[in-house]
Amino acid sequence: MAVVMTKDNFTQSVQNGVTLVDFWAPWCGPCKMQLPIVEELSTELEGTATVGTINVDEQPELASQFGVMSIPTLILFKDGQPVDKMVGLQSKEALKSKIANQQ
Repeated sequence: MAVVMTKDNFTQSVQNGVTLVDFWAPWCGPCKMQLPIVEELSTELEGTATVGTINVDEQPELASQFGVMSIPTLILFKDGQPVDKMVGLQSKEALKSKIANQQ
């Protein structure tokens, strides 16, 4: 299960290791297609990488902080620093490959 991130737990969630964060909203069509992929990755990568989601309607400060202009946007963090940003629907294979490159 992906971690639901808020401004309260965000820093703690991304500070160690590799973390994939999916910025999404419930009204976004492509986001609804991305979420099951993100959930699958969170199960497959448990113990090796953290996978989280941020609802941009509920966490506008985080979306703004990372320059999220369109969704879905997925940002890959390594030890708290953003290292890769992908805008639009991403395949599971593409995401797994990017995560593997950071480990």
